[in-house]
Amino acid sequence: MKRLVKTIAMAAIALSVVSACSTSPTGRNQLNLLPASQLDQMGAESWNQIKGQEKILQDAEAQAYVACITNAIAEVVPERYHRDNWEFEIFDSETINAFALPGGYLGVYVGMIRLAENQHQLAAVMGHEIGHVMAEHSNERVSQNLILTGALVGTDLAFSNRSASQRAMIMAAVGVGAQVGYMLPFSRRHESEADEIGMDLMARAGFDPRQAPKLWENMQSLGGGGGPEFLSTHPSPSSRIRDLTNQLPDAMPLYEARSSQGNLPQCRRPAWANERPQQS
Repeated sequence: MKRLVKTIAMAAIALSVVSACSTSPTGRNQLNLLPASQLDQMGAESWNQIKGQEKILQDAEAQAYVACITNAIAEVVPERYHRDNWEFEIFDSETINAFALPGGYLGVYVGMIRLAENQHQLAAVMGHEIGHVMAEHSNERVSQNLILTGALVGTDLAFSNRSASQRAMIMAAVGVGAQVGYMLPFSRRHESEADEIGMDLMARAGFDPRQAPKLWENMQSLGGGGGPEFLSTHPSPSSRIRDLTNQLPDAMPLYEARSSQGNLPQCRRPAWANERPQQS
């Protein structure tokens, strides 16, 4: 009976994989098992929960600044990924962070506005976060977790004749191996892809892509690298600086073409943002 359950579960997973293959904006093959409508609903639920937990900054100057950058980037999002509007909030916390959620939700923290020295650097951050949504990274991560869960269930069934302690050791080893060997590199790939998409968006919108590596130099100066890159879900700042710098030959012509059209974004940074953030 257990063998039958295992066979049915793995067959269902295989069928889902075959039917859910898609391509990211950079041309990378990916697996998305969930419909976009479900991800949008999950994004809306998460957004409402976050807004209920975080203090929202009430500052018209900052709101205008973030809206200016968001609208400029949204105008150049390819039609395939276009949405009518992005809802955003500025969270009154010195945390150096920003995020975007499926459904068109963008959160920026005061600490990130301070860290980004100008509109171009904040555009790099926001373009990166919108890039995550465009590439459906949330869907891909959820889908990969579903596949991993199915594999772990199958492993548990396969070793069901072992003692409880042996099974626990085997499952722990498989779980750790999958986490370090696949899931974490997978997340780093997402971050690098979002960097690539974000730089393309900011350049097309009229923000100087040369400021993207500079943002990560600022991050590095705060000691934002964290632990070893091998066990991190994010590339190290030095890796991001190198990769973004290598992308400049592709991004600069896009920025120059946009500059030649005139009417570049003029998003005014709030005066209070000149106070540099402190490492938490």
